[in-house]
Amino acid sequence: MKIEEEIKGRFRNEYHKGLINLTYTTKQLSYEFHKSLKKYGLAEQQYNVLRILRGFRSKAPLSISFIKERMLDKDSDVSRIVDRLFEKGYISRTENPNDRRQKSVEITGAGMALLDKMFNCEQKVDKLLKNLTLEEVKELNRILDKIR
Repeated sequence: MKIEEEIKGRFRNEYHKGLINLTYTTKQLSYEFHKSLKKYGLAEQQYNVLRILRGFRSKAPLSISFIKERMLDKDSDVSRIVDRLFEKGYISRTENPNDRRQKSVEITGAGMALLDKMFNCEQKVDKLLKNLTLEEVKELNRILDKIR
């Protein structure tokens, strides 16, 4: 369905339409992803931290700043996210004895098991773009990279 029909609106020009279309589509995809994460009691930022920790296991333990640099949402309060994941037992953290503000973080076995259980969330995310061919997805990625 065209964006004009979705939001029942008009646009100043094609650039305005493109921005609104991108924003609307992003929010719609994000909503579907949040529904999947909710089943596991995680917020999107918590999921992002767990995926970063899993992806960089070979470099563990990781610092909060290392994690923050790789977050999708650059405004995330990573220290607080780490605290919540620690309380749930999905990560371990160690304070630097010389500077208590610095913490080293690693994913635990429970965190790895949770991500393994959540594999269907990742598959659902892939299906959110099912209307596109592989070539179209590559073109979408190229265009989004160009926008940034």
